[in-house]
Parts: sequence; structure tokens; C-alpha cells
Amino acid sequence: MSATAPPHQDEAGQALAADFKDAMAALCSPVTVVTARREDGSPCGVTVSAFASLSLDPPMVTIALDRRSSLLPAVEATGRLGVCLLGADGQQLALTFATPLADRFASVAWHHENGLPRLSEAPVWLECEATTLVEGGDHVLVLATVLAAGTRDARTLAYQNRRFGTHRPLPAPKEERRKPAAAPQSRTARGAHTRRDTTHT
Repeated sequence: MSATAPPHQDEAGQALAADFKDAMAALCSPVTVVTARREDGSPCGVTVSAFASLSLDPPMVTIALDRRSSLLPAVEATGRLGVCLLGADGQQLALTFATPLADRFASVAWHHENGLPRLSEAPVWLECEATTLVEGGDHVLVLATVLAAGTRDARTLAYQNRRFGTHRPLPAPKEERRKPAAAPQSRTARGAHTRRDTTHT
């Protein structure tokens, strides 16, 4: 018996994968560049949209890294990573760190923050310690404890339906204007009025 999966299973799997990608593309995700230092001290970073808050006490976040990511070996080796939440004008930064380049830091402004590479233009910064690595299919979920955080007032970049954008607040819902209810007419008054009408008829 051949070990190759039947063609209809392959097609079904491919169809499910395509449908799943489309479904997940509908999610509005933050755009971050996650950074680390290799054991030789050189910086590395990659664009990540699978990022979320996990816990307040202690402060923790989750980051999903592709198993093929060049960042993962550095995180595994050093146990430290930084998260740069990009600003509304950070589309080019996101593309730079999503493209295979020998040195993604060569053309961007960055500096060291407590030994981790930090993108200078990013309005939000988290210094993290990788607490737990959880295997999940073709990705590894990093559960990270936040050691320090920094922010400045700026709109942040988002990704939805395979396009970059920003969040725009909706107008506040208008309060329904309630008209004052008419005072009910007393039965006596209504009766008297009726009697007067009857009298004059």
C-alpha cells in the first residue's frame, strides 16, 4: 500500500488551509518587530503580527514565531527578546523585517536598550524574558514576561485583509432623544368633554 495520502485528502487539506488563511486575514492584528541578540552579539529581528497580551500579574505577552525564523535560535539561546510595536508610518519597517536580508538593521534607526535592539521610531517598546516555549504546529509560541515597557503617544500600525492600516475610532453613539410623554388625561375630564359634546350635538 502506498504511503502517499489520497489526492482528495491533499485537495481537502489545501482547501482548508486557504479558507483558514482567509478567515485569519479578517482579523485586525498589531504589527510588531520582535528583536533579539545572537550569541555573538549581533542583532536580529523579524516582523510579527501574532502578538498578544497574556497576563497583567505578572505582565506577560505571547509571540508566535515560525519554526524557520532566524530569530528563534537567538531567543532559545539567550532567553531575551524585545517587542517594537510599529507606528502608523512604520509600513516600510514592517516590510524590511519581513524580507530575507543579510542585515535588516543596516538601513534603519536603532539602538541598544538594556542589551536588546530597539527600533528608534517604534512608539511602543517591551523588554521581555522568554519564560516558556510551547510547540504549536509549524510555529513556536513564546510566553514572555515583560521586564520593562515604554510608550509615546502615537497611532500604531495594524494589518487586516493583507493590507496595512491604522485604527480609527468610530463616532460615539448618539443618545436617543426621548420626547417627554404627554400627561394622561383624567377619566373625569374625558367624560366631561364627551358629555359637553353630546349636549351640543
